[in-house]
Amino acid sequence: MTIEKKENGSEIMLIPVGRLDTTTAPQLETQINAVSERAETLIMDFQQLEYLSSAGLRILLSAHKTFMKKANGKMIIRHVNETIHEVFEVTGFLDILNIE
Repeated sequence: MTIEKKENGSEIMLIPVGRLDTTTAPQLETQINAVSERAETLIMDFQQLEYLSSAGLRILLSAHKTFMKKANGKMIIRHVNETIHEVFEVTGFLDILNIE
């Protein structure tokens, strides 16, 4: 998996490409931790994400909690394909995460 990063002031977008699984989840966690102090809004663009495992879900939930603790913090997930959307639906994450 590769992760592209785009910054616009306090808004940071991470674009993971490939598979978010047990092997690659720590890579995304490292990227999120690196930007969490200076970002007010974290946008996760999943347009090129092919697969999401439970390890990836754990990272997303942790990041969501981190950004929700901030005064004006928020995490948004965009461009979710049908496969990833189904994972969110089955796990109940549609009700937890902010998915556009």
